[in-house]
Amino acid sequence: MQGVNIKELTAKPEKLASGHRSCAGCAFPIIVRTILAATDDDVVVSCATGCLEVTTTIYPYTSWNVPFIHNAFENASATLSGVIAAYKSLKKKGRIKKPVKFVAFGGDGGTYDIGLQSLSGALERGEDFVYVCYDNQAYMNTGVQRSSATPRRADTTTTPVGEARQGKIEWKKDLTKIAIAHNINYVAQASPHNFMDLLRKAEKAFNTKGPSVLIVLSPCPLGWKSQPAMTIKIAKLAVETNFWPLYEYEHGSYILNYENDNPKPVSEFLKTQGRFKHLFKKGNEMLLKEIQDKIDERWRQLRTLCGKK
Repeated sequence: MQGVNIKELTAKPEKLASGHRSCAGCAFPIIVRTILAATDDDVVVSCATGCLEVTTTIYPYTSWNVPFIHNAFENASATLSGVIAAYKSLKKKGRIKKPVKFVAFGGDGGTYDIGLQSLSGALERGEDFVYVCYDNQAYMNTGVQRSSATPRRADTTTTPVGEARQGKIEWKKDLTKIAIAHNINYVAQASPHNFMDLLRKAEKAFNTKGPSVLIVLSPCPLGWKSQPAMTIKIAKLAVETNFWPLYEYEHGSYILNYENDNPKPVSEFLKTQGRFKHLFKKGNEMLLKEIQDKIDERWRQLRTLCGKK
């Protein structure tokens, strides 16, 4: 990583304090702390309604040690666009002289679905900010309903497993490629299990002119029906099975961050979570195969984009 001494990170003041009310094993506190540690500049945060906002801002308390704006589910990017416009005006008038970074956080509901229009507009306008999606793959804050980030065959409260169907039938939306399609300079997928990779990508995002997008896998013990102590191991398995490849798109080039020539079968990742337990029942072998085939296909496509044979 450039510019940050890893040994000095522990001496930095926490921009997200402990004492919040996220669930045991939740990944987003790790994600948020890591990303905010990647810059020494002042930071303004906007946050879409969701798990992160609810658990860190229960009135009259807050866990945020930086300026923090809670906005509606759908407009984190638009809200921050207004803040950036105000900053530019005050800087032009000489009332603000120091550099300020701007970052928006949203879950997959507030990013893949409800907030996509707001995000797309900010990316198209070229707003100079970092957008972070902590991707826990469902509407966890409101009862574990499916979102377009929910993987195929996952069991949720709105795609329950039963006689009619075996979980969600649609494939997960590829938000990373949607962000890349806006012709911005930096987009990356990351995972909380690889601290240095996430830290490096966050620093790069903050230092890239114009909008940058980080999409970080965020295992959710409640919605994934997994053991809280397994969160980091599950995130690592997601990468080792190619369910969640680590890669970057930087100034027009795709860069593969984890060379995985001998991936583990995706079943190693799926079996850690109760939302997929029905896939391991007798007679559902083809459901597992279709998921494995899709992952293999997408991995080949990604390797091609990254210039690999």
